[in-house]
Amino acid sequence: WSVYSKPVPANSRELWTLFLQCSCVTVVIGGLFYNWMFASLEYSWHLSIAMAISFSLLLLLTLFLVHPARCVFSMIMPTLGTKQGRKLLLSTCIMIVVVNVTPNIINNIKTILQVIKCICKNSSESLLNSTALLETASWEFGDAIQENVDSINIHRPMNGHFKFSLLHNSSLIYQRMHLAGEKIGRDFLAVEVLVKDSVRIGNKLVAGFSMLYLCFESTWYLKNYLTNLRFDNFYITQKLKRLAMDRKAAHLLVGPPKNLIRPTGLKLSREEVMLCLVQAMLLTVTLMLMLVVVVMDHFAFSVADTAVTKAAQFSVVPVALSIKYSAKIRILPFFLQLFRLPHEESSLQDFERNYHHYLIFSSAHCGISPPTPPNSSVLLVVGLLFCILYATVFLETYAHRLRRRIAGSFFQSWEEKRALYLYKKLSKKHKE
Repeated sequence: WSVYSKPVPANSRELWTLFLQCSCVTVVIGGLFYNWMFASLEYSWHLSIAMAISFSLLLLLTLFLVHPARCVFSMIMPTLGTKQGRKLLLSTCIMIVVVNVTPNIINNIKTILQVIKCICKNSSESLLNSTALLETASWEFGDAIQENVDSINIHRPMNGHFKFSLLHNSSLIYQRMHLAGEKIGRDFLAVEVLVKDSVRIGNKLVAGFSMLYLCFESTWYLKNYLTNLRFDNFYITQKLKRLAMDRKAAHLLVGPPKNLIRPTGLKLSREEVMLCLVQAMLLTVTLMLMLVVVVMDHFAFSVADTAVTKAAQFSVVPVALSIKYSAKIRILPFFLQLFRLPHEESSLQDFERNYHHYLIFSSAHCGISPPTPPNSSVLLVVGLLFCILYATVFLETYAHRLRRRIAGSFFQSWEEKRALYLYKKLSKKHKE
């Protein structure tokens, strides 16, 4: 670290050591950069490789030749544990959820619609076939009535057959159902493409802005560190302790003021704890929104799986049509009853038949795609990333402290001036 943080290497050995360190760092960062662009941001592999190689070469030259750039790059690492690093991880989580969970929800909804379409098609076809049964029954019943009318040699007032209108051509219904299904499929596909494209573009913009802001924030911190003695200068460092011991003023650091922090300690101030809790609450809200999407995925799969299972178990519904017809004739029944004479009834013809039909709601010929179960690995990855995010919430304070120590190790002479400034400030307060 002493070689890496030096402004100029002292000899050729330190020069080659620095070059080896920068090369190792560049290889690791270049590999992570390629994986980030290809896997998370979904760029093409050849563009990701070209960008990763160009970025690695530029990073190697910058780290090897520019001392402040090494300091800025080193401070980017702990900055990843701050709010900007959480933005990068959140954008990655959102991309993982949208790319893997949203299409699964849409596919399961498509399966549900296919089941409904299949049931509608088969039930409508079965109902149309039932009208043919009614036509047969009505015609046979009409024949029976006509025979009775023919057996009486009197005026024939009517034709015994019923006029039954049937829809023999069902292609219009099927065509409309097919068009409706295609329209719904196109709408779902358009929504899926729109959501994917919007989130992909938004994720790229957020990721690019976050990376630029990481560099900007580290540069801004270093600029203020080197130009303002009061900036982030409230730590009891080893240089301040040594300065107080040399000037026999160790009592200044005994029971330090509340606005001073020991950077080597693990204790957090009250303000730091409250800030961590607020950040954790905001992160929890984001987690709940993502869990809603995951729960919707499981719910859509459960409904689709139940719909497919129940549709396959639909029993055939039997429909029975019974017609019972009896025709009788009485000769002068009024006069016979008037004189209380016995009279007889002559049965012309009895008609009794049963017609059977079956209503079918599902068929094995329906093209229903199986429901897609939720990807458990996505939930595992998102849970792991959120564990890291919650860890960064409580480690953010230590990341700030580590960033200050990195700046101090790169510019030790300036760190001594800052320690002297803080010592004079404590002395002045003690005298007052």
